[in-house]
Amino acid sequence: MDTVVTGDGCRLWTTRSGAGDPLVLCHGGPGFWDTLGDPAGLLGDVATVHRWDQRGCGRSDRRGPFTVDRALADLDAVLDHHGLARAALLGHSWGAELALRYSLARPGRVTRLAYVSGIGIDPEATWHDDYERNFRDRLGGHLDRWRELEGRRRTEAEEREFDRLWLSADYVDRARALEHAERELTPYLGTNWACGRALNADRRRSLGGLLDACRALRVPVLLVDGAHDIRPRRAVDSLERALPAARRVVLTRAGHLPWVEEPAAFRAAVARFLTASAGVS
Repeated sequence: MDTVVTGDGCRLWTTRSGAGDPLVLCHGGPGFWDTLGDPAGLLGDVATVHRWDQRGCGRSDRRGPFTVDRALADLDAVLDHHGLARAALLGHSWGAELALRYSLARPGRVTRLAYVSGIGIDPEATWHDDYERNFRDRLGGHLDRWRELEGRRRTEAEEREFDRLWLSADYVDRARALEHAERELTPYLGTNWACGRALNADRRRSLGGLLDACRALRVPVLLVDGAHDIRPRRAVDSLERALPAARRVVLTRAGHLPWVEEPAAFRAAVARFLTASAGVS
């Protein structure tokens, strides 16, 4: 484990594992912490994997500002700290958008982009109602308890229960969903909801310009979806069409965390992409 110090003095947790060309992972949220130890392990024989907690999250300093520009500068700081002039990026969920935005803003620093379970660049109004309906359906008998916890101030134990129920909707295998969510939350470092609200508000204000920027991106991109993600995958279709150097892989038995429910297929797709000699494999 190590510490990145950003230009404004924020201390960010980071760690490195594996061997090979550099790969930087960007976790989801916003407001969550890095839970990408499993994909780091799956890819450790083909890449030197760098993980980090975004500002305000997990083991990093709990301080703002929580803006897209600051998040991009923080990712600059992570690469600089590890001595990386260029690196491949793999982002998950919100982290996929962060990695995409970084690739658009600093294409010279990105060798490849693996965009995993992102939510695309369409306005949220086009898909969010379906997401909410899918979430309610997936929670099933746990929905009443989740709503009860959502509606009041929570103890620390209740906060973890709330997060566990919330995250369990990301898994297709309902018999193991709570088990998977508990593992994802261990160690439990607490969601920073204020960070999430602020950063989501900022990212929504700047969605409009992304489509044209994506059309000009020449960085090779791999889009990875779980077919049963409760976030409608059609929201990623316009992004796929806009990217000139993109390939898409849909894992048919997975939800929002495809490395959990289809680890072999996830590893094969991403490792092949990272080790291809040129272009998109």
